[in-house]
Amino acid sequence: MPKIRPTRFARTSLRLGLLSLAGGLLAACGGSSDTPAAGGTVTVQFTTPAAEDVYTASTQLALAARVTVNGADAADGTTVQFAVGSGAAALGSTKGGVATATLTGATGRQQLQASATVSGQSATAVRTVYLRPSPTAMEVLVPAYFYPEGAGTTAWNTLTTGTAANPGVKVTAIFNPSDGVFTRVDSNLRTVATQFKAAGGGLLGYVYTGYGDRSVAEIKKNIDAYFNLYGSSLIEGIFLDEMAATANKLNVYREIYQYIKAKDTNLRVIGNPGMAPVAGYAAVADVLTVFEGKGSQFEAYDPRTTDTDWLYTRANSTQAALVHNVANCAAMQKAVLSAASARYNTGVFFATSLEYDFATDTGNPWDGMPAYWSTMLQTVRSVNVGQALPTC
Repeated sequence: MPKIRPTRFARTSLRLGLLSLAGGLLAACGGSSDTPAAGGTVTVQFTTPAAEDVYTASTQLALAARVTVNGADAADGTTVQFAVGSGAAALGSTKGGVATATLTGATGRQQLQASATVSGQSATAVRTVYLRPSPTAMEVLVPAYFYPEGAGTTAWNTLTTGTAANPGVKVTAIFNPSDGVFTRVDSNLRTVATQFKAAGGGLLGYVYTGYGDRSVAEIKKNIDAYFNLYGSSLIEGIFLDEMAATANKLNVYREIYQYIKAKDTNLRVIGNPGMAPVAGYAAVADVLTVFEGKGSQFEAYDPRTTDTDWLYTRANSTQAALVHNVANCAAMQKAVLSAASARYNTGVFFATSLEYDFATDTGNPWDGMPAYWSTMLQTVRSVNVGQALPTC
């Protein structure tokens, strides 16, 4: 029976940065006679978009800013210059004190600016937002760490039947014979793996990496075994568990990644640090599991911090979450909606009601399938096509 290897997870928290005022200044235009007296106070405040929110970079971002002079709305026609960082800029003019414009920006953390000058008095407002690439359909990633006998046979049947019944949802399972360390084919596992593939599923071979401390030669040996014994007709890539998250281990994973890709550039590599690693790991895995933990902790997941906001430069299809202790169908649907949201930007997902406690190292969340498996697939499909969620 494969053993669980707990990974670390991060409790990221929202950091609201205090930003200094900056930006280009623009002389006012429009012929209003309602100009401030000498020494009058000009203020600019963003009203749209919401501070620290996440948007899609490819769509027009609606901007609005209010300009006041001595506490009263600036005259109609007062010019406001909007900008996204040092990139795109646009002009707007006030009506009822508010100027509007639309802009597009690059992905990642962006600083918006709105500047106005009235009778020689100037002000600039600054607002931080995050822009992500256009999202793609959510995929389901199943840690299938159960052996096909007894309850494990039921779990494989459940996995396969649900996959076959939901052809519109991509389902990938992590195939885990003997913790990824084996020298012969297990005929029982090959049978259920073949059935799952025939149902439309994809399979990744499980290999643990010891957070970068395990022998690279042993890791390569395990990788070779999947393709030499089970073959590329079954195995579409490798799931690297216990991935490190720090820069000092990057070279280890670069070597492993290149070794897998040398076999076939189409092989998929999913790395599992269980938390957001340093940004360099984006180059050593096609997908990173940036969260592994309890459902209650997933509710607080938030990449909008200095160390992790680089995730907004990455497509949702390159970020995965494995969530356990999700008690019931309603909690599962809430987690799916969160994963699909712009803030979470998570396109590869799995939730289970099975439990694990990291502090006591008790439980095994990947030793079976949740009772709401079929509804989870239907929920993901509904989210992908923009339809109402199925009833729990």
